[in-house]
Amino acid sequence: MVESQDLQVDAMRDIKATLPELAEIREERRGQQVNTEEIDRYNSSRRQLLHKFGLGAGGLATRGVFAGGMGSFLAAMLASPASADTPLDIQILQTASSLEVLAVGTYDTALGLQFIKSGNATILKFAQTTRMQHDEHKKAFQAQSTTLGGKEQTQPNPKFAQVVAQALPSIKAPVDVVGLAKTLEMVATETYLQNTSLLEDPASKKVMASVMGVETQHAATLAAVEALLKGGAPELIKVPIGADVAKLPAAAGSVAFPEAFLTAKTVAEPETGAVK
Repeated sequence: MVESQDLQVDAMRDIKATLPELAEIREERRGQQVNTEEIDRYNSSRRQLLHKFGLGAGGLATRGVFAGGMGSFLAAMLASPASADTPLDIQILQTASSLEVLAVGTYDTALGLQFIKSGNATILKFAQTTRMQHDEHKKAFQAQSTTLGGKEQTQPNPKFAQVVAQALPSIKAPVDVVGLAKTLEMVATETYLQNTSLLEDPASKKVMASVMGVETQHAATLAAVEALLKGGAPELIKVPIGADVAKLPAAAGSVAFPEAFLTAKTVAEPETGAVK
């Protein structure tokens, strides 16, 4: 958690440093039309991706947590174009804000559960710290959005709010909370990974990558915790672990990073959280 806070401090410092530059971009754009070519390029590349993977109205219907009707809903969202009347970077930042709003709300719900409040102290502390960090991310992305001349996004991302709403009734134990939180952290991680390629301003790219690093660490920690809970070893979830490090299973060093490279399989596209 100390390392996570170090990453957090760096990311927040980077965000504050970009605000004057974003204000200059806003002034340069004043009176100009939205750069529709940039949005057209994004929409075109996404249509090509949909065609490549054969994704239609039901193309995601059989993929894990997105099975059934939710799969069709997400496929439809994926197929919808980015708005042509708002600069793409503002849409990206508003959607990032919406993911952070959703994360804060989800962690608040988790922290209200009795089996979390009176359960493993390390899980409780992690949830409290991570909730605080997401709130800081939310405020930072909101500040970037408004500095560029956009509206502040205060609502949760509707695309993934439905995923959370579907999952909440089945949450009965800490492992369920950890699994849902891990899903949201991966959505944020993969979305911010995509955003680094969509943003054209180098400073904004750096900020997005910095926050992505924090989310990646959240997801990795949750994956390790989930594995220990599923393995029946909740007593090993503690910081520091001390002499019990020898009791950790062999997979403890790799379970947090199951893939060599991040992908962009579950992302919140720029328009999904843009202020209408």
